[in-house]
Amino acid sequence: MQTYRRGQLTFDVSDSGPEDAPIIVLLHGFPQDRQAWQKVTPLLVEAGYRVIAPDQRGYSPGATPKSRTAYHLSQLARDVIALIDAAGADTAHVVGHDWGGAVIWQLAQRHADRIASATTLSTPHPEALAWALRHSDQWRKSSYMAFFQVPWIAERGMLRQLPEMYVKTGMSREDAQKYADRFDTPQSLTGPLGWYRSMFAGQLRAALPGRKRDGAAHPVRRSTITVPMTYVWGTRDFALGREAAEKSAEFVSGPYEFVELEGAGHWLPEVNAAEVAEAVLRRVRSVK
Repeated sequence: MQTYRRGQLTFDVSDSGPEDAPIIVLLHGFPQDRQAWQKVTPLLVEAGYRVIAPDQRGYSPGATPKSRTAYHLSQLARDVIALIDAAGADTAHVVGHDWGGAVIWQLAQRHADRIASATTLSTPHPEALAWALRHSDQWRKSSYMAFFQVPWIAERGMLRQLPEMYVKTGMSREDAQKYADRFDTPQSLTGPLGWYRSMFAGQLRAALPGRKRDGAAHPVRRSTITVPMTYVWGTRDFALGREAAEKSAEFVSGPYEFVELEGAGHWLPEVNAAEVAEAVLRRVRSVK
């Protein structure tokens, strides 16, 4: 399979391994694409799995709608369900990094019947992240999101930072250059930035520290994720801090493993492929 469709949208995919093997779907983050998994995929295929990595909405040329609301997490998760359908499977193991990790949490929450297991890299549970924005310095790490809301200017500002942004935050120059080549015009970044622009401004403001709230403190939410889950986090992640990483366990009631990679940064699929594959395979093999 090289492409699949959902409605009027056409997604590009890489499909490796035996067609009749259990499926692992790999979801990239920002600003990346399916190339993020080039070092992880062979390790999973060697272990006997079919591995499918799409260029997600906003990244595939045939799946780049203009509306901000088109990039809501509910739509992004349904794109993955359509991929599982196109692959002819009832369920799949899903793995996501960065924004792809946010989709993983959405899939585990809303489509548990289609998810055999879930592994998220770098990205905490959304409620844990919201808590950390109010109670730690996570708001400083996430302040760039406000800049990303500005059309035209954000694209050009981001473009000027490539490929050095990747290198300064721990990626090899070779990997950084392939993304700089991929995102070489302001227009090539508009779809990826749509993921940030789908976030409601009110939700962002409510998460910031110092906001007044009605009544007592927020009640603690019940654990809601029952899908077998692994969360892999690097201790030197420049974008996502320890507070949200550790709090994510409170929102999972099913089997759960927190894998802390000492000294690892944010770009786990490219820099820590072996450790990522090991964690994914441990989770996948745990499912009977």
